[in-house]
Amino acid sequence: MTTDVKTRATRRTSWLREHSELGVGVMLLALGVLVLTDALTMDVDIAQRGPVGPKTVPVVVGVALLLVAALLTVDVLRGGRGEAEGGEDIDLTEPSDWRTVLLLAGVFLGNAVLIGPLGFPISGALLFWGSAYALGSRQVDRDPLIAAGLSLLTYVVFNNLLGVPLPGGPLMGAL
Repeated sequence: MTTDVKTRATRRTSWLREHSELGVGVMLLALGVLVLTDALTMDVDIAQRGPVGPKTVPVVVGVALLLVAALLTVDVLRGGRGEAEGGEDIDLTEPSDWRTVLLLAGVFLGNAVLIGPLGFPISGALLFWGSAYALGSRQVDRDPLIAAGLSLLTYVVFNNLLGVPLPGGPLMGAL
């Protein structure tokens, strides 16, 4: 009797290992449901500027996540398997680069703290510049200019064109 139970448990474990990509499908499904739920329950001003409002992109992303989750699940159940990491430029024997991870985490946390008092244009520029630095760029004459331009462009597109208000901070009157 115990041998039969062990055999079933071994088969179940083997099946789960062979279909481990189903976990990614479940994660994508949960993320899609979360994004759609948040998007559809978002409180939006009725007088938006056009047909594309703040709900549009999250709804599209949520539907795309659900579609990819369904397609991945069907593929895995039909016997599809992901390819093993080939990684031309990845050495899997090297340890993780925790310095970069911690620098990026600090930059994102700093942005979350500074976006309120400084506004998006300044905190966004610091985010872009800090991210470039954390990822290895050392062009101190070019990176701050690109970060400032990217931040201002992002602010103008979201705030003025899409109607998604971002905090302007001290630059609110100037922009």
